[in-house]
Amino acid sequence: MDWDLVLSSLGPLAVGAITGTIPLALASFAIGIVIALLAALARLSPRWWLSGIARFYISVIRGTPLIVQLYVIFFGLPSIDVIIDPWPSAIIALSLNVGGYAAEVIRAAILSIPRGQWEAAYMIGMPRWLALRRIILPQAARVSVPPLSNTFISLVKDTALCSLILVTEMFRIAQQIAAFSNEFLLLYVEAAVLYWVICLVLSAGQDRLERRLERHVA
Repeated sequence: MDWDLVLSSLGPLAVGAITGTIPLALASFAIGIVIALLAALARLSPRWWLSGIARFYISVIRGTPLIVQLYVIFFGLPSIDVIIDPWPSAIIALSLNVGGYAAEVIRAAILSIPRGQWEAAYMIGMPRWLALRRIILPQAARVSVPPLSNTFISLVKDTALCSLILVTEMFRIAQQIAAFSNEFLLLYVEAAVLYWVICLVLSAGQDRLERRLERHVA
């Protein structure tokens, strides 16, 4: 094993993670959660057309591969004169993907709250939107933390696909160094180890957050 190459490439890969992979995941997750909340509320809406739009969006996102979504946005849209740079294309695709999957998580969390919570809010004169904001969503948020944390961890790994549309993140840098040094196996294994370390850190944070929420509930 070429340890000199491993050590010399560690810095650029770490920079790629800090300036590319992690910001890309954070931005996409934040936007995706907003989309997911709106889609989940639309799914629960008594208005059939609004619920139908949300169902269609979720079905499309969950029924198509992320790589196809990336290609449609970055390579497909220019055919109709809609040209989007690599970074915005990646954020749009990842955010829509997160929104489609997280919407069902949030919807299930809302439905898990006992009906009596709604009824108690109505009895003290709260309108539906206020009961949702002050009573239902805070409880649903605690329920949805574990699956949403898993979604974020998966998203961090999915950012590697963005190298296919020329986004400079950790795996893209690994590809560039591998092409220059002709040490493909070594660089790809090194990138895999770094992704693993990032996910281990995120998993530890998830466990700590869940324990804090459990104590709060208790």
